[in-house]
Amino acid sequence: MLHRHLNHQRLTLAAIDNIIGRGKKLDWRELRAEVVRDPSLLDKVLRVCRAHVHDSHGQRYDLWMHYAERQLAGLGAGGSRASGRRRAGA
Repeated sequence: MLHRHLNHQRLTLAAIDNIIGRGKKLDWRELRAEVVRDPSLLDKVLRVCRAHVHDSHGQRYDLWMHYAERQLAGLGAGGSRASGRRRAGA
């Protein structure tokens, strides 16, 4: 999906907002892949999502906000950014 605020393949705040708010599953996968490649994008994701906290139709933003917070918590604790699955016996 081409996003209206995507300038030269850079993920601006507006582009991230557009992807989260209007994107399909493939777009979300691509955004997640970009976040995995460049974890500094997590801050942008959080900024976008926090702007939609009071939106009654903002479930997409809630999901992405929780994802970004978990990833940042894992980075800050020095842990891996794995999917969060527990190992058997853990």
